[in-house]
Amino acid sequence: MDLIPNAMTVDVEDYFHVSAFADRVTRHDWDRYESRVQGNTDRLLSLFDEVQVRGTFFVLGWVAERFPRLVQRIVKAGHEIASHGYWHQLVYDLTPEQFVKDIQASRDAIASACGVEVNAYRAPSFSITDKSFWALDLLREHGFTTDSSIFPISGHDRYGVKDANKEIHQRETAHGEISEFPPSAWSRGRFHVPIGGGYFRLFPLPVTSKAIRVVRREGRPAMFYTHPWEIDSEQPRMQNLTKRTRFRHYVNLKHTADRLRRLCQSHRFDRMSTVMDAVRQSAVC
Repeated sequence: MDLIPNAMTVDVEDYFHVSAFADRVTRHDWDRYESRVQGNTDRLLSLFDEVQVRGTFFVLGWVAERFPRLVQRIVKAGHEIASHGYWHQLVYDLTPEQFVKDIQASRDAIASACGVEVNAYRAPSFSITDKSFWALDLLREHGFTTDSSIFPISGHDRYGVKDANKEIHQRETAHGEISEFPPSAWSRGRFHVPIGGGYFRLFPLPVTSKAIRVVRREGRPAMFYTHPWEIDSEQPRMQNLTKRTRFRHYVNLKHTADRLRRLCQSHRFDRMSTVMDAVRQSAVC
């Protein structure tokens, strides 16, 4: 297990794409907002180059279509490209037909941008839950072989599947098997510390480091996730947000980049596919 790295993942979206703002910002208005995803993603690329980490970038199709050179820079830097859907819509709010249209549009946009036919997917806001397991069959039918959308926690208002498998595992669908690499959390009873995102910004760095060590002691690699907007304390502020949403989105943005750098210096990270290959080889041995 010591030879297996953890997975570093980035959901490439802009600050106005987040699900928490969906009732304030319609997708038809996205082009009216100042886009900051290129500069923020480039900052992440520089940080990862500095600490010699390569990861998996789940790119929103909307971003790939508008900023193809950004996707090319991600690939050129040695990172893995995957899909985050096209419109950042919650899967359980879509019909199966709408979901298929969205994932196809995302694959087309990414392939047009960088020539890569992606085969890994992460749902916006981890929105494959017990209400939307049907999406796994459609992913497999349309060329995806890996998913990272099922968060094995409970108590969150938008995502989570209680008692879901925490291990990297295969799920059977009508169109064949699909590999699932679940996001990671340190769980003790009702207490959950997801490894990344707003929790990384909320808790002191030692808490995330402890969570990673606990997950690894349980015999599996950890998965960390972040977003380009999370290192951008200068992003435009949305108005008329609830206190909860405002706190979740803006807490400790100015500290994220430094914390991420220190985290990468303390733990080994790599692409999701590299980690999965290492786990498979370890199982064979």
